[in-house]
Amino acid sequence: MSSETTAEQAQQELLDEFEMFDNWMDRYQYIIDMGKQLPAFPDEWKVDELKIQGCQSNVWMRHRREGETLHFDAVSDAAIVSGLIAVLMRIYNDRRPEDIRATSPHFLKDLGLDKHLSPTRSNGLNAMLERIYRVAEQEAVA
Repeated sequence: MSSETTAEQAQQELLDEFEMFDNWMDRYQYIIDMGKQLPAFPDEWKVDELKIQGCQSNVWMRHRREGETLHFDAVSDAAIVSGLIAVLMRIYNDRRPEDIRATSPHFLKDLGLDKHLSPTRSNGLNAMLERIYRVAEQEAVA
């Protein structure tokens, strides 16, 4: 991720990538493939305080400040959820807290994820987004 790219630009680039797919099966497969590219998440990070509540699957997310940006690491035990994590990381990872807070997740509607995910998957995705925004809010104040 280039520090020159904003979260909004990353979101638009992601939307542009998804335009090449004609159907939802291909989009799902692309999301799953993205999840397979997530960096390793050590077992010692899989602790209750890093677990995302509200997800149907197990999801853990941690963050750290790197200079002016926030870096997130996350993992799930479900393939589609790992892909959704990868989507979120493409948009929000290694960004300044102010950039994260200023970027609304319109990709959910623009990609049609709001209509093609089960309610429990949508709840989990929203819980992950809430964690990212809460961390950005806390780090912006710090």
